Amino acid sequence: MISNHSNEDQEEGQNPDAVLPNLPGYTVPYNPSAYCRTHRSQVVTTRRPSAADEDEPPEVKPLALGSKQQQLQQQQTRNTYTVSCSRRLSNAKNTLLDLAFGKAGENKQGAAGVKAGGFSGTEDREALYDSKEDPRAFQKLREEYRALCHSLSELPKPISTEEGFLVLHKVNVLKGTLSPQSISEFFEKLGQLPTEQQVLVKSDTRFAMLCRYAVENLRLFTSPQLINILRAFVRLGIPPTHSMLNVFNSELCRRVWDLDSTQVLLVGDLWRCLGRAVPQYLDLAYNRLGLRCRELTLPQLVQLVYLIGEGRRAPQELMQNLEVLILRFLDQTTPEELGALCLGFFKSKSALSEQAMRRIGDRAEAMLEDMSNYAVVNVLKMLRYSHVDHVGFLRRLGEVVPGRAPSMGAQGLMHIALACSSLHYLDERIFEAIAAEVPVKVAHCRSKDTAKLLWAFSSLSYQPSNAESFFSSLTQQLRVKGAEFERYPEHLLTGLLALAFAGRFPHDLINLALSPGFVKLAAESTQLELKKDLFTLDGTVELELPGYAGPRLPEEICTEVTEMLWGFASQDVCQKAEVREAETLLQSMLGGPQYVKNHMILPHMRSSDLEIHLDSAGRALPFNTQSVAAMDPGTQREQRIRKWEMKHAGVPLTDDLVSQLLNAKSSRSTPEPAADESGGGGPRTLDSASPTAGEIRKEFFSGVVLTEGLLDAMTGSSSSIPHLSPPAEPLSPLPGVRRLAVQVSNRNQFCYGSRHLLGLHAMKRRQLSRAGYTVLELPFWEWFPLLRRTRSEKLAYLHCKLYGALD
Repeated sequence: MISNHSNEDQEEGQNPDAVLPNLPGYTVPYNPSAYCRTHRSQVVTTRRPSAADEDEPPEVKPLALGSKQQQLQQQQTRNTYTVSCSRRLSNAKNTLLDLAFGKAGENKQGAAGVKAGGFSGTEDREALYDSKEDPRAFQKLREEYRALCHSLSELPKPISTEEGFLVLHKVNVLKGTLSPQSISEFFEKLGQLPTEQQVLVKSDTRFAMLCRYAVENLRLFTSPQLINILRAFVRLGIPPTHSMLNVFNSELCRRVWDLDSTQVLLVGDLWRCLGRAVPQYLDLAYNRLGLRCRELTLPQLVQLVYLIGEGRRAPQELMQNLEVLILRFLDQTTPEELGALCLGFFKSKSALSEQAMRRIGDRAEAMLEDMSNYAVVNVLKMLRYSHVDHVGFLRRLGEVVPGRAPSMGAQGLMHIALACSSLHYLDERIFEAIAAEVPVKVAHCRSKDTAKLLWAFSSLSYQPSNAESFFSSLTQQLRVKGAEFERYPEHLLTGLLALAFAGRFPHDLINLALSPGFVKLAAESTQLELKKDLFTLDGTVELELPGYAGPRLPEEICTEVTEMLWGFASQDVCQKAEVREAETLLQSMLGGPQYVKNHMILPHMRSSDLEIHLDSAGRALPFNTQSVAAMDPGTQREQRIRKWEMKHAGVPLTDDLVSQLLNAKSSRSTPEPAADESGGGGPRTLDSASPTAGEIRKEFFSGVVLTEGLLDAMTGSSSSIPHLSPPAEPLSPLPGVRRLAVQVSNRNQFCYGSRHLLGLHAMKRRQLSRAGYTVLELPFWEWFPLLRRTRSEKLAYLHCKLYGALD
């Protein structure tokens, strides 16, 4: 702590680190117990805000004027007091008088962000750009909140500047005889000054004396007095990084177990209003309240969840207990309280169970007309985070968004679109209403809003009616916000990939994204795996922009990402039951693993397909040499035997199968007389009502549908359908080779409740076609039900699918 002292003012035993103004006849007894030295000045680390921090930051709080403006006011005031600063101690230590000269961390709080404990910083204020909603609106709905939180809108009855300086005069007169009660009352009185007059008082050294007396008497204050002083700090706009707050935080941490639940929450809210990061206090408060969380009232519950959200973290056990309380009070919550609860869980990255989210969705659906835009967005955030598709709420959303969109800010529109896209829910009413507003409000979009709006529309592969103005305005906004990409490189990549989904490729932005400087910046990112996005963008450029002459991704990064993606795909995507079943059956049908390869045909698309090669006659060609080399000799011998059996033995015949085959063949050939005349029949014919060969729908005992192609394949007759047996010797790829990409799709590749393909997968199919592949889809609505059927049925289905694609 910096000392400001003179020899005549120092008593024997006086701490040289004590803060004493250089005033004649001014003495203060040294009281070491008044200082809490166990906690050093809080270190606030500068870090890049995470996506959750950015997503929905807290509100803007009134802050003190900047240091230059305070110094100007100070010169005009001509204060008669002077304070000398000892040069023998480091300025890095606590300085109780730095506030008097505007030297507290006003200029630091923007860079530091005060985010270590989750409370607001510069990023929070930027994130509320164009926000028209009050995140603390729920606190105005019940009288109980007055005791739980500090109202930023309710200002105390103001006092004149003369009254304020009269208080400072009393401080100078009473000096060391000031009682804790007087100190508390003086701070409370000064907090009633109008904002424009506060700078004059705070620049007076007598105010610094009052601050020092508060620190020295810290242990003597009652808890209500301590809380009143903290409230006065909020009204006076004390900078959140001011060192005086360190000792107040330490003292309140020591007393947290002596405070009641209301006081614990009020102190947390005051720290919130100051913008001070207090992770230690919050952890203690969570432990204190968690022991009796079942006794919390509804307002206390909502306020606690609000503070948890602003702190960005909380114990998982506490959040699970709070979920039980939420369900208990759910029917009593107001629309704004419901939104606050969802936002608190979302910001702290705490999951709610599906059952809880469905009940919250039911409640939100019932109150949707009365919910503010802010509350609606918060519920959507939690639905997105929990991946719960509450269809009733989403359908009602489609009814209200068109009417609300004109009054919503750019961020609100973005969050609605993003939530719907994350849930794969496409409602044209919602997206058309948002698209109509975007060109008008695009100037209010940050790079994050711009990128995520592009992503929301393109990931659903939706082109609004004003697609040209929509995409062009957002693309231009990406250019305008180019300076933000140095700090948020992911926003540029998100926007470019979204534009690629829609088939749009702005060359200047692609050049920027693939430039060596940007690639280095993205590759060094530790929070986001941006290399994958760069790889996807680079591969897309290669296929879809053949004339592109700009920078490309270095080969070493491509190799690194390919290995990383294949390591994941080989252990996850390739091992899914529906994919393995299709691969095994196709190998069996075509003659072995050398005819089918399960791999990432387009590595930059991050998913695998089953590749098959056919010659011009429709015969399978062996090309997967890795699978054959990987087989042991025993497996290779079994494979050769299987091929021989398939060629000579065909399908095992049963009495029922033979009977049906003979009946089916008779419809395609001249009937022959029956061999057994004793059977009482002459020539066997089909009556006029019998179906033709192409219409045969008879099934044998296992349920396989007999088609003409399947009958020819099983009986070995020659027809237009090619034989499935592989050639004896492996064939080299010929110019007429047809390459098939068999895709086993699933529900996650389509919009909710429809067969509308999502943007990423539509782009993949487009690029496969450009690469010379014929895409053959096994859609989930056909293939998944077959997984429970017999092997014969699945083989028949795959045969029809495979050779049907050749027509």
